[in-house]
Amino acid sequence: MAVIDGEHYASTVRDALAELPYEFVGAFMAGGTEKLRGESDYGVPLYDELEEALRALEPELVLDLSDEPVLGPAARFQLVSRVLAAGITYAGADFRFEPPELEAFPLPSLAVFATGKRVGKTAVSAHIGRLLSRDRDVIAVAMGRGGPATPDVAESPPSLDQLLALSRAGNHAASDYLEIAAVADVVTIGCRRCGGGLAGAVATSNVQAGAELALQRGADFVVFDGSGAAIPPVATGKRVLVTSTFDPPALVTGYLNAYRILLADLVLVTMADASTPHEALADAIREVKPEVTVIAVGFRPRPLAPIDGKRVAYFTTAEPSAHGRLAADLSAYGAEVVHVSGNLADRPALQRELETANADVYLTEIKAAGIDMVAEAGAKRGVEIVLAANDLVQCPGQPELDPALLALAQVERAAVGT
Repeated sequence: MAVIDGEHYASTVRDALAELPYEFVGAFMAGGTEKLRGESDYGVPLYDELEEALRALEPELVLDLSDEPVLGPAARFQLVSRVLAAGITYAGADFRFEPPELEAFPLPSLAVFATGKRVGKTAVSAHIGRLLSRDRDVIAVAMGRGGPATPDVAESPPSLDQLLALSRAGNHAASDYLEIAAVADVVTIGCRRCGGGLAGAVATSNVQAGAELALQRGADFVVFDGSGAAIPPVATGKRVLVTSTFDPPALVTGYLNAYRILLADLVLVTMADASTPHEALADAIREVKPEVTVIAVGFRPRPLAPIDGKRVAYFTTAEPSAHGRLAADLSAYGAEVVHVSGNLADRPALQRELETANADVYLTEIKAAGIDMVAEAGAKRGVEIVLAANDLVQCPGQPELDPALLALAQVERAAVGT
């Protein structure tokens, strides 16, 4: 199917359709009227609605023969996203976009993926795993850029000593699968991936081997955790997209993030509270997919061991604007918070802070340099190390999160027949 516009003469388009090495079954008119003269004949059926054209023509390829000013970069990415969401390749004069290949998976499943890094995706996956495991056997399969070369099964929450041993052996001891296992207490399979495309495809991964392990164990439900903006390469029955209230709407809905929104059954806007512009972002998301449910949530740190009565230095990846609130949240556990660092992902800055941090407890998230730098520093100095989770917090006036997640899982289980 061709994408055409009225800024080209009909004869130019008609000759192009004849010259190009494709069998054109129809065309979608993207707009423009400058060169149109009455009822132009393009030699193929013409459609004014994209989705109607895709349903009627069932093309294997959509070829873009339009151009500025009808399809500028932003409008073109929106169009690409809609075509990819239909599972169809989109190409043009000097580009080609393929929909990510997603392997079939027979068990009830849900994927969690994101518009980018540092939006709290893994905390969402952990929350979903913990929620669903209340009444069913749940396995999480997580992929990361520092995941294991061979899928690794975390049968139980890893201890600090186990994480330190992994780090000292040269492994990434703060990989997402270890974080999920530690905070959600579900069996978690760690995988790795390399590379990430504009539409979320990965260049290489061992996720299929991880999915096979989950299948062999016969879980009731499998949660697949993405990596950065990369989508788990598995055809899960349901999908949850995670983005941040601090990301501008033009980024969250632009480029091929529109494709991610179109794939999603539920969108979570994280790091939200009464002061954040999450409603404007939700409105922009619904402009891409009007029927999708969008829920804004916040995060609250939760120590995995007691910290009451102790002087605590907290290490996180959170932005400085959140540090005061995080300190207040931790004070509710009876601790005196003497320092909050947002530099877990900035090793030089983190090293400088560790040289001067004076506390009874180093409380750290399980991410970035949390184990190989913060926990190691504490171990060398005799400072107690406590690991931290990030719990999801419902924002006032928002749809209830857990019922929405449980409903997705129930629909998926019914669809699979379990």
